[in-house]
Amino acid sequence: MPELALLVLVIAAAIGFGVVNGFNDAANSVAASIGSRAISPRNAIILAAFCEFAGAATSLEVAKTIGKGILVPEAISYVTVIAGLVAVIIWGTIATRLGLPVSISHSFVTGLAAAGIAVAGSGAVIWDVLQRIGVSVVAAPTLGFIGGFALMVVLLWAFRRNAPSRMRVVFSRLQWLTTAFLA
Repeated sequence: MPELALLVLVIAAAIGFGVVNGFNDAANSVAASIGSRAISPRNAIILAAFCEFAGAATSLEVAKTIGKGILVPEAISYVTVIAGLVAVIIWGTIATRLGLPVSISHSFVTGLAAAGIAVAGSGAVIWDVLQRIGVSVVAAPTLGFIGGFALMVVLLWAFRRNAPSRMRVVFSRLQWLTTAFLA
């Protein structure tokens, strides 16, 4: 297959990846604000769409991290990238449709590693990097839960003497910032 056709396939798969990632992330970023009725579904989705686009347009840090260190350079080709992206598109679509909590970025790392193994064998994967990523998959939610719980205790203690109705208004307005930050 000519290189131009492979490049077009990579671009098409990357766009598909972006769409699946956006569907998955947008749902996660708006769920709390819509569920608490702090923001209407329409406003939450518009805010999330704008912030998702702004984030994608202003930073390439995740792409840089994924782009180096998962596979040895000899194993990276159009075919491995296309295979990794297609695997993520399929998995992300199914998981999002079923409402499963997944990380599309981590799914891409796994898809890329599996494609590298399929093309060049297990020597294609840089296992210490993949191991560090695996540890972060477990550590990040654990630390997030602990930090979230600690923050909740601090906020409950700090605002214990305020009227609940007043705090509901304040924290409902802060949901706009939370939704924007998550997106």
